[in-house]
Amino acid sequence: MKLESLGALILLAWASTSVAADSAWYPSKWGKDDQLGAFNMNGPAQTLEAAKLIKTGKTYRLGIESNAQTPAYPPRNLHVIVLVPNQLDGKTLGSNHMTFADDIINGWVGVGTQIDGLGHAGVDQLYYNGVHGNDFIRPDGLTKYGTEGFPPIVTRGILIDLAMCMVKERLDGGLAYNQTEIEACAAKEGIEIKKGDVVLFNTGWLDLIGKDNALFMKTEPGLGVTGAEFLASKEVMAVGADTWGLEVLPSENKDELFHVHQILLAKNGVYILEYINTHELAADKAYEFMFVLGPARLTGAVQMIINPIAIR
Repeated sequence: MKLESLGALILLAWASTSVAADSAWYPSKWGKDDQLGAFNMNGPAQTLEAAKLIKTGKTYRLGIESNAQTPAYPPRNLHVIVLVPNQLDGKTLGSNHMTFADDIINGWVGVGTQIDGLGHAGVDQLYYNGVHGNDFIRPDGLTKYGTEGFPPIVTRGILIDLAMCMVKERLDGGLAYNQTEIEACAAKEGIEIKKGDVVLFNTGWLDLIGKDNALFMKTEPGLGVTGAEFLASKEVMAVGADTWGLEVLPSENKDELFHVHQILLAKNGVYILEYINTHELAADKAYEFMFVLGPARLTGAVQMIINPIAIR
């Protein structure tokens, strides 16, 4: 065999191996046309099991208050503009002198407490289920994976209070937590991570908002790559934390950026929740609860500002 032919065969074999390795994460286990990812696990069975966790009836707002001062990943921002339509100079409407106010949101829906949909993060332009961005990302909205398709989510939620487990008021920026830390903390709390769970992490990082916004955005403790792979293997529905980006920043590998987003969203269809207010849950040692979420059904939206509810 000529050397040139041997070289060509080696290159062909390498290319085939490379493609096979790259495409190993799609199609998804829910089928090549699936658009829901881990939300496929949601349903009556999950709801009924979650309902059994309600013992006191206490409810918790997991969303933070958002406004123009909320630190956000640049260039994101958010402003509310309040108007009183057709009421200039003290005018009123009708013989009953009706007055009212309306508002306009001018900004991004990726500010404050939010859910990242499956169209948010990709790998070399390929998103969940191997769909190319050119096939569904449009300036006027996604044609796949938009928040309008999300079902009402009612499932078991668990809190992994890493600040408590590591005996720190606030974890250090740049600290990665992975399988070892997650499993050790869950064991200390006496809980088990189960299929279909929403897993939330408390790091204490949210306390920096309003005190040191620059540090809050510059770095953060967060989920590491092997931690994300571990949670995906446990078949959880969503993962969230009291940080703006969920994953550790700077990244464990300085040449990578938002690798955890790729693992959870693109490769496994697991949703990401950011800016989750875990403070009250942690204070009450509420490590297991019913998690409830109904995001706004905005057609084609990539992500959405949310206020999830925990009930125990």
